[in-house]
Formats: sequence, C-alpha cells, structure tokens
Amino acid sequence: MLDTISSPADLAELDESQLRQLAGEIREFIVDTVNARGSGHLGSNLGAVEITLAVHRVFRSPHDIVLWDTGHQAYVHKLLTGRRRDFDTLREEGGLSGYPSRLESDHDWVENSHASTAVSYAHGLSTALHLRGEDDREVVAVIGDGALTGGMAYEGLNNLGHSGRKAIIILNDNGRSYAPTASRLSESLSRFRASSTYLRNRARMEKLIQEVPLVGGYLERGVDGAKAAIREMFEPPAFFEQLGVHYLGPYDGHDLAAVETALRAAKDLDEPVVVHVLTKKGLGYGPAEEDEIKHMHDVGPARKDGSYTAAFSDALLAEAEARPELVAITAAMPDSTGLLPVAARFPDRVFDVGIAEQHAVTAAAGMAMGGLRPVVAVYSTFLTRAIDQVNLDVGLHGQPVVFVLDRAGITGDDGPSHHGVLDMVLLSKVPDMTIFAPSCEAEIAQMLHDALDHCTTGPAAIRFPKTMPPPIDDPELGVAGSGLRARRVRAGREICLIGVGKMLAAARDAADKLAADGHEVTVWDPRVVKPLDPEMLADAASHRLVITVEDGLRDGGVGAAIADSLSKLAPVGGPQVRVLGVPSVFLAQGKPDAILARLGLDADGIVDEATAWVRSSDRTL
Repeated sequence: MLDTISSPADLAELDESQLRQLAGEIREFIVDTVNARGSGHLGSNLGAVEITLAVHRVFRSPHDIVLWDTGHQAYVHKLLTGRRRDFDTLREEGGLSGYPSRLESDHDWVENSHASTAVSYAHGLSTALHLRGEDDREVVAVIGDGALTGGMAYEGLNNLGHSGRKAIIILNDNGRSYAPTASRLSESLSRFRASSTYLRNRARMEKLIQEVPLVGGYLERGVDGAKAAIREMFEPPAFFEQLGVHYLGPYDGHDLAAVETALRAAKDLDEPVVVHVLTKKGLGYGPAEEDEIKHMHDVGPARKDGSYTAAFSDALLAEAEARPELVAITAAMPDSTGLLPVAARFPDRVFDVGIAEQHAVTAAAGMAMGGLRPVVAVYSTFLTRAIDQVNLDVGLHGQPVVFVLDRAGITGDDGPSHHGVLDMVLLSKVPDMTIFAPSCEAEIAQMLHDALDHCTTGPAAIRFPKTMPPPIDDPELGVAGSGLRARRVRAGREICLIGVGKMLAAARDAADKLAADGHEVTVWDPRVVKPLDPEMLADAASHRLVITVEDGLRDGGVGAAIADSLSKLAPVGGPQVRVLGVPSVFLAQGKPDAILARLGLDADGIVDEATAWVRSSDRTL
C-alpha cells in the first residue's frame, strides 16, 4: 500500500481497511529504516501515524499550511509527500533532513527542530493569509504536549486567541509530560463530556498517565503533577477558551476516523481551535513501547562509556555527594545530559523544567541567590535560546551558576539547528564569565570541580562535543590543581598552535606533520578560553606565527580574543596570527569529521594554513 502513495491526494480514496494497512506499513518502514541507519527519531514518529494520515486526508497540503513542532515527528509527513524513495539517505550528508526542510519539499514550511514555536508561526501565517485575502487556505500546527512546557507556546496561544485569527492547533498528547489544563467547554462540548465516547476517552487518558513508567522519585513527582493536571483538565478554569482559543477533545489519536471527524469539525469553525488527541509514543514497536526512559524517542544510547557526557554524569554525582548545596537543572533532557544517575541518588536536587530554557536559567539564578550551587545541563544549541537570561539574570547579578553545554561545536546529522557553534562567541561577551573547554574526558571532573571552587562571584560554562574524546596519553590530564591555567603539550620556537577543546587533537596531529617537514612547533591546550592564561599568551607572543583553531564561530570567537590580546602584548614585531574557526553560515547535516575537514578545521587544514603563510611571506621557518 505504501508503494502507491506519492502525494497526499492518493489518500483520498482509501477505505478504512486500506488505511489500517497503510498505517501498519508506515510503522514497519520507519522502524526498519531507522534501525538500519542506527540513528533517527523513532518513538515520536510511531505515535504520530494516524494524526498525520488524518491531517493529509482532511487538508490540502501545501495549499493548506501544515506546521510541525517539533520537526522530529514529521517522518510520516515526509513519506506521504513523495520522499519515500530517498528515505535511505535520512540524516546523511546530501540526503533527507531529519526534520522538515524547505529545500526538500513545498509541503515543508518551517525547518523546525527547536520546540514550542509552531503556534507563533501559525499566528503569523494566519495573519498573513487574512491580510492577503486568501481565505480559502487553512493553517494547521501539530504540537506535542512536551512543547507546551515552553513559554513561547503560551505566548503564541495568547496572541492567537486575542487576534481571533483562524488556525487549527493539534495537541499531540502522548502522556509523557505535563498535560495542559484545557477548557470550560461550550454547550456542545458539555454534551460531548456527558457522552459515553467522552467517558471512554477520559478513562483512556487516565490509564495512559498511570502507565507512564517511573524512574525513582524524580519522575514520580512528574507523574503526580500530570495526574493533577488531568483532574483539572475536566474542571474550570477553562484554560484554552480563557485565551480565546476553542477546545475540542480529548480524542483517541490512534482512531483515524475520530481524528478526521474532529479535524473536519475544527475546519468548519471560524476561530482558533485546539484539537486535543491522545497518542502513545512508540506505538506498534515493542522495544519502543517498553523503553522506560523515552519510548525510543531517538535511537542510540544517550550515555556512552568513555564519552564526555558519561564523564560529566560521573563527575556531577561525585560533586553532589560532596556538596549538599549542589543542584542540577535541565530542560527536558535528563537522560541525554547525564542527569538520571544523579536524580536517582538525589531526587530532591534535580529539576527538569521542560522545554523552558529561559526559565531554567533564571530559576538557577534564584537558586544561587538562595545559597545553592546550580549546575544547568543543556545542549549548546538550546542554551542560546536563553542568552539574555544568562547575561542579565545570572551575569549581571554575579551569580555562580555553572552551565554544562553538551553537543558543543559541530554535531553532525541533526543539521544546522543543532550545531553548537554560537556558545563561545555569546558567552565570552558575558562579563565575569569563565569558559572551560576540555580536550578529553579526563578534564571534565577537574573542570567541574574548579568551576565550583573558583567561580564563586560569577557564572562559568563547560562546553564539550557530541563526538567521542581522544585517548588519554598524558598523566597530567585531569590532575588536581589545574585551576584556570592552560597546558603546553609541545614546545618549539617558530609556530604556535592553540587548539580549543576537541581541536587540540587536530593541532597535535598538525604539529607532527609540520615537525616532519623540519618546523619547530609549540602546541597549547588553553583549557580555559575566558579568561585566557597570561602564560600561554606570553609564550605565543614569542613565536613568528600563531594559529588558533576552534569548533565555534570564527568571528568574535576565542581566536579573535587571542589575536587581540597578542596585538596588545607585542604591538610591534609580534607574531602573525591566523584564526581558524567555523564561518558564519548555516551548515548542513553530515558527519562531524567530514564537516570539520571541509572547513579546514583538521590537521591538513592547519598545515595548509601554516604553509600558505610561509609561501606568502617568502620565508623559511
């Protein structure tokens, strides 16, 4: 059946049994593809099959605008819009994106892999259609209940309801996080509440909540909160309708006919409306349904032994044992950032605030003001959503919050929205911020300890990549007393290479190649990129050529700060400085090493930069 679907129009003539068969084939196809590739988002897509089929049977995409928040639940949408034959290239360089992509299809409107934004897009697009007189088009946004933990979703709902503009918001509620309070219903919905259909759906919702697995007291409290929200959902206050948004639901999100009926009813309304559907993440695939942590939201372990994340998890647990004032905060990623072991040991000291990075940062500032030592663990790309709070709520108040940024630098197959290339540029502009950049996992524990010990009058950040760290071959790595000092790993006289974080490995390899050609090379591991170690700067100033290498943005980054410092140390006759880093462009998906090589951020690129300077200067080093 799936082979016969090349566009949403092909769904129109299918009967109930054919649609059931198609749903099964879609689930099987996604499971086979994602498992064969070893990467991708599985559970979220398996739970959205019937919703997607209903959307494309009721609405006419791309004439009607369909938005996905977040985009990792859009695999089914891609299959129904003509991209099945390319699915074996998913998340590969030059292949299909793991998220909606405007370059791939007219059916994709936003390249949305950051959550809580679709309602705002919907408000903007519905306004545009209204002012342009295009009243025959619908705007549909599919948003998960997890995304409703983000404040921006409520900002969008508030403005959408205030405007009265027509938009249909499909709330895909899989019971995995806080379920929003709903509404005081209209007379028709009151009758629906009293019906046997409603009572069955309410019982099913409560059963879904009961089935949410517990991981210690940490998630148990979250489930209690969800149960309270469910109870409130069926009583005043009428949350959505107080915002001016009509509410329909809840419906069984795996009952295709019921979802279609609800969407057709919503389509007939001339006002903003939320259609609330209940789904089960990972439905139809045993391993995903049985996954107690995240229903196989994505494939592959979040924690790998020997990884930076694993090293941080172990280090944080040790520090929590020694420091009763230490608390940890994350934004909907306790597993991926390594906090679950700490939560299991200290359930009252780990806080998952949902997809609410701004709140996480300011709450951390408040905790620090109250005498706690907060550690905020998020992905680099997500912290940039809260840079104002980092700067003004934490930095301006001199609060000792430690930010631990996983997936910093070039991350790979998640594409442009997930590369963590902004953090060093942005955080280095926050006064009194200290930024650590470990070059191996052995440095993580020491840097966390140093951040907690030394950074008591302002914030600190520790940033590390998704890729596995290099082997440890230096007994001095991670030793006590490292403090805020840099580390010289090789001494020479002519060329100085400064490799930031993971780029130290490329600098060392480049030094070996340059040495084989007869050049004397110094290599520095800065360890702390703000403030820069004066000893490292003084040594670098004694060389004729300095090359800095970082996996963050080149403009305004660490290399630029080093070049500025060296120009002040040796204003006349100082070294030539070459800054290597990521250009200010959106980088497509691909393997991290391949992307870095293409940007000249590998050993060969560093050697090429050194030899090009030699040739242009007509000098022999």
